[in-house]
Amino acid sequence: MSTKIDPITRSVVQHRLSSIVKEMGEAMLRTSYSQILNSSRDFSLAICDTSSRLIAQADHLPVHVGALPWATMVVEDRFKDVKPGDVFLLNDPYHGGSHLPDLTVFVPVFSGDRRLLWTIVRAHFSDIGGATHGAYNPGATEIYQEGLRITPLRIADKGQMREDLLRMIAINVRHPRDFRGDLAAMIGSAKLCEKRLLELIA
Repeated sequence: MSTKIDPITRSVVQHRLSSIVKEMGEAMLRTSYSQILNSSRDFSLAICDTSSRLIAQADHLPVHVGALPWATMVVEDRFKDVKPGDVFLLNDPYHGGSHLPDLTVFVPVFSGDRRLLWTIVRAHFSDIGGATHGAYNPGATEIYQEGLRITPLRIADKGQMREDLLRMIAINVRHPRDFRGDLAAMIGSAKLCEKRLLELIA
């Protein structure tokens, strides 16, 4: 049996993946609360597989994308019971993040019982706590002065948001309304990507 992939099919799938991550970007621009996201476009979008390989990315702020396979690897290593409807969140640079204001959301994509892909959004938040507004602290001598560190955690469990975790994070930032709105935009964009990928798989 030949395993050769038809070049036309390959091109169709490649361009469809590219259009899906671009649509994710449009969703972020239209639904995020903070100007740093909806005007400055300080976010990145990607699809990785379960081996942490980058499958597709959008051209918003590609500087974020280089670390996303490492972040995916950490989530894969930390959680062995990933389920449909789960959402994961991190920002810690020692666990695949960049700097603390950049939060990353992961949504798994399943085909039946088989998990195939991750849809990922990394976005810069206007504040993540710490000693100074905006999480830029030139006087910091240790990471704890820069803001709240979030190691990989399950922010939604089988489709149910973890309100206890959301409250804990939101109470540590100076603009909780914007924080919640921007996080909802990230999750919505990642969920949109999941929906489009399932259509493509079907």
